[in-house]
Amino acid sequence: MELRQLEAFVAVGTELHFGRAAEKLHIGQPTVSDLVRRLEREMGTALLIRTTRRVSLTCAGAELHQRAVMILNEIAAATAEVHRFAEGVVGTVRVGVTPPVSPVLAHHLATVIHAEAPDIDISIRRMWLHDLERVVAEHEIDVAITFGPVRTRPGVVSETICGEPLLVGLRPDHRFAGLPTVTLADLAGETLGLPSKELFPAWALAQRHALDVAAVSPPAVELADTDLSAHNWPTQSEVDWILTTASVAAPDMPAAIRPVGPRQLIPYTLHWAPGRNRNPAVSHFVRSACRADVPVGWSKLSEQFSSRRDIPA
Repeated sequence: MELRQLEAFVAVGTELHFGRAAEKLHIGQPTVSDLVRRLEREMGTALLIRTTRRVSLTCAGAELHQRAVMILNEIAAATAEVHRFAEGVVGTVRVGVTPPVSPVLAHHLATVIHAEAPDIDISIRRMWLHDLERVVAEHEIDVAITFGPVRTRPGVVSETICGEPLLVGLRPDHRFAGLPTVTLADLAGETLGLPSKELFPAWALAQRHALDVAAVSPPAVELADTDLSAHNWPTQSEVDWILTTASVAAPDMPAAIRPVGPRQLIPYTLHWAPGRNRNPAVSHFVRSACRADVPVGWSKLSEQFSSRRDIPA
C-alpha cells in the first residue's frame, strides 16, 4: 500500500466523484482510477461501488476511508511538526549562565525569543564559570552566556553581544559621592573591594579586566560579603569602594552608586559549539540573541553578526 493510493482513495471517498477527486489532487482522472484499483487489488476487496451515475463506498470502503483519513491527518501533522523543528521554531535550548548574567540578561533574552518563537523551551541553568567552560565544549548544554571576557575551548564559537555600563559603589560620605560620574583613576589610591575569585570567577575576571583597561592598579582586598551583590560591603571598614553594575548591585545597597567615566562596558558573551549542534532551535536562539535589542541603558557591542560565516544564518 502506497501513501498516494490512500490519498487518491480518500479524495474519491470524500468527493464521491473521480473527476472532482482528480482536480483536488491536481492529477489526471485516469491516474486516480488506477491508484484506487491497485489499492482494491492489494486489499482483496471492492472499496467503491461505481455506476454510470454515482460513486459510493462499500462497507469495507467506509471502514478504510475513516481510518485512512486519520492516517493522512497524522502524517500531515507529523510533517508540519518536523518542518517546525527543522526551522528551529520548536525544541529545547539548554542555556548555562554565570551568576551575573541571571538577574537581567537571561530573562531579557528568554522574553525576546519567546515572543518570536513561543514553542522554543529555554532551560536556564545558573553555573560557575569553570563548569560552563567544560559543559559547552562537551555538549551538556547548548549555549553558555558569560560575564566579562573569557577564553573558550577548541570547537566553541564566541560572540560578544552586548555590554553593561560599569559603576562604582562609594560610601555615602565619600568626597566623590555627589559627582555625576567618577573616573577609576581618581580612586586609584583608595582600597578596592574585589569579589572572591573562588566564589565569582567570572565577575572577578571582569573587574580585573576593567582595571586593566583603565590602566589603574589600586590597593585591593577581598570582600568578606559572599553575596553576588556585595550588599554589605560598607561594613568592611578597610574597603573604600567597589565596582558593580546595575544588574548586580542590590537596589537598597547603603552606598552611593555612580557611573564610571569615561564610560566602560562589561561585555556579555555567547558561547556555543556549532559543529555539535543537532537542534535547529539552538541556531534560532543564537541568531535572535545576537540580533536582539539590549536591555535599557546597555549597549550593543557586535554589529558584524550577520557577516560571520561560523554563526548560524
